[in-house]
Amino acid sequence: MTLSQKLEKRNLKARSFWLVIGLGVLAASITGYAQQPSAGPRIVLVIPSPPEAQLELVGAFRQGLRDLGYVEGQNIRFELSLYPPERPDLLPGIASELVRSKVDVLLAVSTPQIRALMEATKTIPIVMIAPGDPVGSQLVASLARPGGNVTGLTIMSHDIMGKRLELLKQAIPKMSRVGALFNPSNPAGRRDILEELQAAGRSLRIAVHPAPVQEQNEISSAFSSIVGAHDDGVIVAVDPIIWPHRKLIVDLCVQKHLPSMSYFREFAELGGLMSYGPNGIELFRRAATYVDRILKGTNPADLPVEQPTKFELVINLKTAKALGITIPEAILQQADEVIR
Repeated sequence: MTLSQKLEKRNLKARSFWLVIGLGVLAASITGYAQQPSAGPRIVLVIPSPPEAQLELVGAFRQGLRDLGYVEGQNIRFELSLYPPERPDLLPGIASELVRSKVDVLLAVSTPQIRALMEATKTIPIVMIAPGDPVGSQLVASLARPGGNVTGLTIMSHDIMGKRLELLKQAIPKMSRVGALFNPSNPAGRRDILEELQAAGRSLRIAVHPAPVQEQNEISSAFSSIVGAHDDGVIVAVDPIIWPHRKLIVDLCVQKHLPSMSYFREFAELGGLMSYGPNGIELFRRAATYVDRILKGTNPADLPVEQPTKFELVINLKTAKALGITIPEAILQQADEVIR
């Protein structure tokens, strides 16, 4: 057996282990709490599968509940509602079924999930966790006074899209073209890439080459397009379709010798060159505070949408070495974490 075969076998075992754990969490949520109808209000998080890719984030939310005095199965019921990221068309049916099943608070991570829930109910509170542009996507009336039944947190991705490109340019001073991996069916993603990133590119004199992806099997062809266009790097948008396949994307970036930048630190930890954005774990933990305030009687319409107060820059020097890149000391000094 070759070394690559051994590594793949080991990775398969690891994925299988976490899949079993993730499905166990899901089963506990669906069956365990269903048997305890009087164990407090019912909270459901709509999130894309596979479950093992979400364990750390879901764990942060659960810890946030515990920190606020909630005990699952005693004074609160928490469930996951999983769907294949390549099948956003299933979201309206999932949302309608959840509304019929009497949920007290609904949670969703990104714009497509939030919109599906909004179309299914105007009364059940909906807590957003990480939409990119809740005002521009018409999820809320304003950040200060969201109105309706939707509130929560935002990553404000469009506001710092230009900063991501600027940081990647600082790391790769000779960069003149960049590919942008995004989901065109996500309104926030379209604005991030087709408006904000394009505008930043014009300012920095960098040509932006959009590379759309709407399902997993389009990722490889998108990279072929990026390589064919002779792009010098890749900006990777966060999206329910793209994010579950971040390891595949990171591997392709390294294989194609492309410096990369994305939103959350998990991307750089997996082997992407850089990440710049809010802390995903903190976002999920903070979402629990919104659930708490709503359960205690606060109207979602009166709860301001929370914006990130800190953005983390993470640089992976192991990846830089694999790509044959020397990161300038000036940008290393800006980093919150350097992976060596």
